[in-house]
Amino acid sequence: MKTWFRIPLWQRVIAALVLGILTGWLWGPGAESIKIIGDVFVAFIKMLVVPLIFFSLVAGVAAIGDLRKLGSVGWRALLLFVVTGQIAVWLGLFLGTVIQPGVGVDTSAIEMGAIPEPNETGWRDMVMGMIPQSPVQVMADVNVLPLIVFALLIGIGILMAEEDGKPVQKIFDSGAVIMQKVTIIVMELTPFGVFALMAWVAGTLGLDALAALGKLVLLNYVGCLLIIGVMYSAMIKFIARLPVIDFFRGIIDAIAVSYSTASSNATLPVTLRCAERNLGVSNSVASFVISLGATINMNGTAMYLGLATLFGAQIFGVELSWAQYFLISILGTLGAVGAAGIPGAGLIMMALVFGAVGVPLETIAFVAGVDRIMDMMRTTTNVSGDAAVATTVAVLTNEIDRAEMISADDV
Repeated sequence: MKTWFRIPLWQRVIAALVLGILTGWLWGPGAESIKIIGDVFVAFIKMLVVPLIFFSLVAGVAAIGDLRKLGSVGWRALLLFVVTGQIAVWLGLFLGTVIQPGVGVDTSAIEMGAIPEPNETGWRDMVMGMIPQSPVQVMADVNVLPLIVFALLIGIGILMAEEDGKPVQKIFDSGAVIMQKVTIIVMELTPFGVFALMAWVAGTLGLDALAALGKLVLLNYVGCLLIIGVMYSAMIKFIARLPVIDFFRGIIDAIAVSYSTASSNATLPVTLRCAERNLGVSNSVASFVISLGATINMNGTAMYLGLATLFGAQIFGVELSWAQYFLISILGTLGAVGAAGIPGAGLIMMALVFGAVGVPLETIAFVAGVDRIMDMMRTTTNVSGDAAVATTVAVLTNEIDRAEMISADDV
């Protein structure tokens, strides 16, 4: 048992992926008999959606500490987080629409459960639907948009209460930490779930399904590289007016740690050190922006949520309207905000987006086997974004030591 846990989770997942494909290829359709193991894993993931979003969002808003901090530093950071998140999710939608990785997969052998009804209401009903008239009912129904609104209001209320809100804030901070620990426990089931699900996919759907998953993985990496290489580079060059190469050289340690751990939270100390020592960002800006970004700045996850939703829609033949694209862009951004900075969090957030636009939740089982491979790149994108926003905000507020960046590069 100790030997098992000494092996890094990502290595166990990759091994389970390969063994699952081989098992499915050799066993054929009979591999569906072990799919129950994967179904249990996916059920645990669905279980985490509501509490993880609720506690993480409230704790994230409350982490701002003071509404006055939403001044020169706060509003710039939040604006960059939101704008880059929207660009990221629309990039995922664009890649999914143009390349269509899920088209051509025969899913007739899949016995699907209930398909969520897509939201076909008008904009007035959508606006009214965002108001959580009964928060308890909203949680029970996993109605995510009003849940997010309610969580944001609770977080703002804690900030407005100031000292009186501190005890409640501690409860939500503890709740967020506890939910992250529970998520880590569930993620330990990943190798078993991945083995069973990949055996099912390979044995039941054959090579076409594996090819489609390969396209999804490739597009995930392409999208993340575009975000890092184009969007972040443009931010550093044209807004911060700093050398792009020097910026990426300064955060290379954070990039390495984030890719290997697939955890923004685990990388946080390294990202802070890189921003302060290598990029010259002041301690006040770095600690505020990067800590907040580790909670709410998940551009790689946002891009993936858009891409994965279209992937599921294409596999199961679900037609999506432009209104639903817009809804995906909102939920993809907000879902990324609610995603915990730990491995596998993006997989959990998929359930909320799929349910809103009528994409079968079986898609989660379909992609779970290769999610860890994609999660490593998404985390690298998220962490790079935290550093890019912190550096840009530091320049805009004159809280950066350019000489320190130069001296760090000369070493």
